[in-house]
Amino acid sequence: MTAPAPSAVPPPDPPFEEPPAKSGGLRFPSALTILAIVTLAVWVLAFVIPSGAYDRNDKGAPVEGTYHRVDNGQSFTDRLGDLFLSPVNGLYGVQDAKSGRVGPTMAGELYGSAGVFLFVLAIGAFITVVFRTGALDRGIGLLAHRLRERGALLIAGVMTVFSVLGTVEGFAEETLGFYGLIVPLMLALGYDRLVATGTIIVGAGIGVLCSTVNPFATGVASSAAGISLGDGIVLRFVMWAVLTAVSILYVVRYGRRVQRDPSKSLTGFLPGDLDHREAAAPSADAGDEPRSAPEGASPAGPADQPPELTRTHRLVLALLALVFAFMIFSVVPWSSALTGRADATPYGWELGWSFPQLAALFLVAAVLVGVAARLGEAALSSTIIQGAADFISPALVIVLARGVTVIMNNAQITDTVLHSIEGVVKGAPSTLFAVIVFVVNLPLAFLIPSTSGHATLAMPILAPLADFAGVSRAVVVTAWQAASGWMNLWVPTTAVTIGGVALAKVGYNKYLRFVAPLLAILFILVCAFVAAGAALT
Repeated sequence: MTAPAPSAVPPPDPPFEEPPAKSGGLRFPSALTILAIVTLAVWVLAFVIPSGAYDRNDKGAPVEGTYHRVDNGQSFTDRLGDLFLSPVNGLYGVQDAKSGRVGPTMAGELYGSAGVFLFVLAIGAFITVVFRTGALDRGIGLLAHRLRERGALLIAGVMTVFSVLGTVEGFAEETLGFYGLIVPLMLALGYDRLVATGTIIVGAGIGVLCSTVNPFATGVASSAAGISLGDGIVLRFVMWAVLTAVSILYVVRYGRRVQRDPSKSLTGFLPGDLDHREAAAPSADAGDEPRSAPEGASPAGPADQPPELTRTHRLVLALLALVFAFMIFSVVPWSSALTGRADATPYGWELGWSFPQLAALFLVAAVLVGVAARLGEAALSSTIIQGAADFISPALVIVLARGVTVIMNNAQITDTVLHSIEGVVKGAPSTLFAVIVFVVNLPLAFLIPSTSGHATLAMPILAPLADFAGVSRAVVVTAWQAASGWMNLWVPTTAVTIGGVALAKVGYNKYLRFVAPLLAILFILVCAFVAAGAALT
């Protein structure tokens, strides 16, 4: 954005500059710190909680009513070794087929999350290469420009794009780069900054809440639950379509109210926001006369000059859509989805891919995008490395969370925890059980803000409970991710929310007041969907 025209009054600070972080005071610990504390706490509790086990069926699922106490035979040295090696076991620990213990030198099946770990790094490399080309930024910018005189369509278009990206790849923190574009456009159309904030945060957040194949939510949770990424995708897709539409209508309704009467704005306006603003008619989304730029933006800003979308950008966007479409095709159990039978024989053309194949897919796709964009060997290599490095934090969170389950497994207390909850869910209607899973995970989502870490930690407990309640594990995954997504729409511990309101210069309390009614609506809808999903399984 160019500087505003000089005037007698010194120009105000640019509205989209992120304020410096405040020093001192309390700060919520990172996900890695939380999981380190959880690891130590679980290790200590394992000395108190008695060891026990269920009998297993031929699929390895616990059989209801068969719990019994066992002697795990671990010495203090063994337990100390489990604590010391928990991150290692969380990555590539192997489960012994006879004893069931997990360790790096055992012989058996992989228990650690090495496949998910590599997949996270691979998709991080792919996404970073795509952003390096500038195609995604330009594409969204062009959409915003073309709809700049149609306010409702602009809100719907941007929210839909962000929601699609959220549901397929967890698009969240990336939205922070769009405030400098979306805020001035919304202000020029007669909206306030809350409309821009809601468009961005709620748009992407709804997609993540209703993740269909999001690898960081649905993918990690499905892996931990022992089911395919495509299981339950029909329910999640319908839920995504309905909740996205409701959220768009909610933001559009508030925006039109502000257009009619600026005094209805919950956040008010900064100096310059209302300059030359037309008294918008109730049915109008944009006026006939040009509006002046908001504070910090010039008349030659992004609303007047469309971003250039080159042939290379179009090719990259086409590759992006093709890769995610192919990923969806590769993981969906089409025979079950089309016949409605979980035990249906897979079609010959079904791929049934999992994390190893998907990791390879995104690594190859990252190279293809880089070649198509002519990044060059040096730039492409450094971008892939940088992308993997940027995603090492969520990958490590998954490893640490898996390490916690290894400690519980080796101490044989996981089944004891299941048994303590079995009495609660036993005899409960399946619909009520699904709602309970959603509600119980709300505080857990606050305590463990990392979606992937929350999934890896909670799903080994929740998935067997679904078997006891006679509910599909896919419904539990849907209820869990909905709880995580619902919390992340408003909790101040996420960079997406607190960073977004700071960039838009909207008070956090004002944002809460704006989003609270929508949160209540979403809560009711989620409960209805997971209950219906449980009833139909």
